[in-house]
Amino acid sequence: MSKVQGGMKCVKYLLFGFNFIFWLSGLLVLAVGLWLRFDPETVELLTGDGAPDTFFIAVYILLGAGGLMMIVGFFGCFGAVRESQCLLASFFACLLIVFGAEVAAGVFGFINKEQIVEEVQKFYSSSIADLSNPNGTAVASIYHKTLNCCGASTSDASSTLCEESEDTQNCLTAITDFFNDKLHIIGYTGIGIAGVMIIGMIFSMVLCCAIRNNREVI
Repeated sequence: MSKVQGGMKCVKYLLFGFNFIFWLSGLLVLAVGLWLRFDPETVELLTGDGAPDTFFIAVYILLGAGGLMMIVGFFGCFGAVRESQCLLASFFACLLIVFGAEVAAGVFGFINKEQIVEEVQKFYSSSIADLSNPNGTAVASIYHKTLNCCGASTSDASSTLCEESEDTQNCLTAITDFFNDKLHIIGYTGIGIAGVMIIGMIFSMVLCCAIRNNREVI
């Protein structure tokens, strides 16, 4: 027999529906994280000796949060159906942890946006400054091909690698635009999902309190 009646029964099914959507959201976050991690363009730009890895830290946080969201969503559905006070309290605690991870990923992406871009720009600049080194030439060529750009400034237009690319954009600008787009995805995804989780925490606490009060009455 159900432990909650009336309006609380509605909350129970709302929480179940929320958790199913939450599970799907976790799948989406995981998919976005995997895309950002294994996107061919991003991988090409951030491979090689000395390549910065700060960008991938935010991606790993997003991946961890997405995986945890799927697990938490599943147990949240189970807790709502079983009307288990223990499971709902655990669900609330897990939501709080995931909430912190999502906010951390979002804030990390926004706060470190300039640092990440600067690190990638320095990596590119150092490679194009050392074209006598085959590794530097290879790295520069990857950036030119991937971002459809060439050179770090107008003075680089005469370099060997840029002889046939005089009309392309500055690579430092291209790097800024490319990584700003990626970091905005991480930031908005993290903060957006964190906002949704607040609703789940409210539902879980309301239902948990209703179950406890019902037990006290009985």
